[in-house]
Amino acid sequence: MKAGRRILTIGLAAALSAGAASAGLRPDGHFGKRLDKMVANHVEATDAVKLASLFRERTKLHWQTEFWGKYMHSAVPFWRYTGSERLGEKIAAGVNEIIGLQEPDGYIGNYAPEDRFGRGWDVWGAKYTLMGLMHYYDATKDERALESAKRLCDCLIAERGPNGRRGSDLRLTGMYGGLPSLSVLEPVVWLYKRTKEPRYLAFADHIVKQMTEFPDGPELLKQAGVPVAERRFSKVNPYHSWKPEHALTKAYEMMSCYQGLIEYYEVTGRSELLDAAVKTAKSIAETEINLAGGGAAGEHWFHGADQQWRHISWQQETCVIITWMRLCEKLRAATGDPYWSDQLERTFYNAYLGSLNLEADTFAAYTPMMGSRAPGHHHCRLHTNCCNANGPRGWLCVLDRAFTAEGGAATVDFYMSGLAEAKMPTTGETVRFRMYTLYPREERVTLVCASEKPMEFALRLRIPAFATGAAVQLNGKGVDAEARVGGYCELRREWRNGDMVELTLPMRVEMHRLHDHVAFTRGPVCLARDTRFGDGALDEEVRDWAVREDDLKGFRVVRAEDPAMYMAVAGFLPMGSHDEDKDQERHPSAVHFTDYASAGNLWRPANRYRVWLPALIRGRQY
Repeated sequence: MKAGRRILTIGLAAALSAGAASAGLRPDGHFGKRLDKMVANHVEATDAVKLASLFRERTKLHWQTEFWGKYMHSAVPFWRYTGSERLGEKIAAGVNEIIGLQEPDGYIGNYAPEDRFGRGWDVWGAKYTLMGLMHYYDATKDERALESAKRLCDCLIAERGPNGRRGSDLRLTGMYGGLPSLSVLEPVVWLYKRTKEPRYLAFADHIVKQMTEFPDGPELLKQAGVPVAERRFSKVNPYHSWKPEHALTKAYEMMSCYQGLIEYYEVTGRSELLDAAVKTAKSIAETEINLAGGGAAGEHWFHGADQQWRHISWQQETCVIITWMRLCEKLRAATGDPYWSDQLERTFYNAYLGSLNLEADTFAAYTPMMGSRAPGHHHCRLHTNCCNANGPRGWLCVLDRAFTAEGGAATVDFYMSGLAEAKMPTTGETVRFRMYTLYPREERVTLVCASEKPMEFALRLRIPAFATGAAVQLNGKGVDAEARVGGYCELRREWRNGDMVELTLPMRVEMHRLHDHVAFTRGPVCLARDTRFGDGALDEEVRDWAVREDDLKGFRVVRAEDPAMYMAVAGFLPMGSHDEDKDQERHPSAVHFTDYASAGNLWRPANRYRVWLPALIRGRQY
């Protein structure tokens, strides 16, 4: 334990120093409380040593070796965020346990020698172990962690690299057309970026070829133009005996591979790889992502955008949601396109927050569009699951991207009450803004400059795609700067402490139609009916043909009687079926909605909710 505490003492100072200099947002208010609660009840409450001890059993036992790396993927950044000594001690102890279990040849895992890096989840588990070790190295500069990551990667290269002892066909390992194994590309590139050692770039080259050049592999370049739910092998290898007709539609693993390709593009400049990632992600956004910002059923793509109105089992796995958020975050950074921030914002406020329970100590495995919510099932004979290990990572996609500095500009991508700060790369000076807002419950955002001394730079404000009519004021006066919907409003000046920007982002309630069903959104928030309102049956029909623009304009955010609800929206809609009334098209009824994240959040079978409501099919008109 002494060694662990020594590492912690040295590492914590470095971690806090690095954290203080990094860009991002420290939220307060409602979302700050939710975040603090999750860190305390989930991240700090998790036993990193127990997760690491899963590596002691050297038999083939599914995918449990991903849990430790997934946990570290968020625990280390939150340690840097909070400076919690308790959390730091747990992390250091978990790292010590992992390094202590590393075998002489560099292997870290729980598969028997004859099964290693084969058809199971071993390469996938190694991917997350590599990520966890490098997160710890980044925070502490503890060379033991980096050396351990190098030895593990060297072991994988020796077994499955270009001249691997077990063969070089990495695409034929793991499951689902090799997608899980091939996603190891991301931490392999990380390792090259940190060490600049050529063998890791050579291994990354090998992985990219496995991803793109073989007809019995996923062909991620060739398939980029194919809708993700329709991807199939060009040539099915007999080794792909597990439902090959579905193998390449596995959502989580597919996105993880494209995440790796973007990392590889950043090193090599191969723009066709970034183009393929963008094209695939656009396909996902257009054909799979639903109004709540989630997707997939049974963890596969299934034309979900068109199917979202149905009762669907195993819908919106939390790991899929978080991987989509990570991909959007990465694409926004790589392309500069705020389209990906629009996508990320919708997912965060709806599907992601909807997967976190009120106590903020666990994440659901699946979160449907209608029904009720419940804790996730247990994996691998353990009292946890992959989504619970992965869950906290989603917050970081928003916090890290919310306020950034690039070139001579500071950019706000997400609006949340709190302190935003970033170091300007051109001057090395830190710019700070206080954000005051109840967004997305309210439309107004106020930013007050809190920098210590005057600085000249451009402040870029994202104008979400829904915010038609957005307006900006600077120190109480309207500005002429263009506030383009789906783009940025740029204000360049010398900023002084106390300068104030007021941003208004109109959020109109919109009605969406799909296969004789309707649903409603307000700004980035998906709305849902909930049994707690007691204002009618959840399957009550909407006479959608009779809905007028004034009905939608009349909706208002009102006080939620249930304190567990973040938002309540009330209005009038023509509801119900034919009742012999000649004026049946009108006579609107009062109806209430809550935000999707709050819908069903008591996690009880009796607390039911519904996003897509049946539309009354109109008969003969008289």
